[in-house]
Amino acid sequence: MHLVQDANAPPSPAISFDKFLAVDIRVGTIVAAEPYPEAKKPALKLRIDFGGGIGVKQSSAQITRHYDWATLVGRQVAAVVNFPPRQIGKFMSEVLTLGFPDENGEVVMFAPDIKVPNGARLF
Repeated sequence: MHLVQDANAPPSPAISFDKFLAVDIRVGTIVAAEPYPEAKKPALKLRIDFGGGIGVKQSSAQITRHYDWATLVGRQVAAVVNFPPRQIGKFMSEVLTLGFPDENGEVVMFAPDIKVPNGARLF
């Protein structure tokens, strides 16, 4: 799968609302973060609390350019919670933490600007 990072690219083909609903995007709070030096590309290991319905999940996130692992605990982030887990080196990533590319293609995390309940679903 190739992700389009060009801000001037045309939109992807139209999908049905049901297909959109199939992607379960939730908000969670980072409860632990640490460097992941063994990753092929610079990354951090995150543990994210999505509340009672989903619990705490882990994610490998390539966010080292704009974020220091030591300052991430307590920050809310959005993630896809219903993709199958993916092995990233020796680490099992259970959710896909979401972000947008900056002008240099570096990840800027996607998060609410006002605190919302963990587990809240994007609509």
